[in-house]
Amino acid sequence: MSIIISKSDRYVKPGARCIRRLARQGGVLGVGLAAFLLLEMQLRARPQEGTVASPAAKAAEAPKPSNKKAKVAPHKLSGAELYSMHCNRCHPERYPTERTAAQWRTILLHMRVRANLPAGQARTILQYLQDNSGR
Repeated sequence: MSIIISKSDRYVKPGARCIRRLARQGGVLGVGLAAFLLLEMQLRARPQEGTVASPAAKAAEAPKPSNKKAKVAPHKLSGAELYSMHCNRCHPERYPTERTAAQWRTILLHMRVRANLPAGQARTILQYLQDNSGR
């Protein structure tokens, strides 16, 4: 149900005349209050939970079937793929065996800020590097 406020008061639904006057004469505060009152009127016009609605109202509220295909979840990249993708942007890729797990952690803390890596991807890359570290 929508409340239509037109230039002519004869098309205004009951209760909306005072809201229209408030919006017109009340300035910024009046407009906000008028919007709140309109929303409250619309909410009161809806049937409450547990009440029986008419068949026409039930049909209007029934979900419409969509012909859209379900979205496919994006492929989650592995740590090796993320490492290759992000670290090769600025310098040659290093072998994970060149450093210890503790060294990779320190390096990744620094490079995460410089490369602007999201936290989840940084954790995945760090896990890959630590699992394949040399020592």
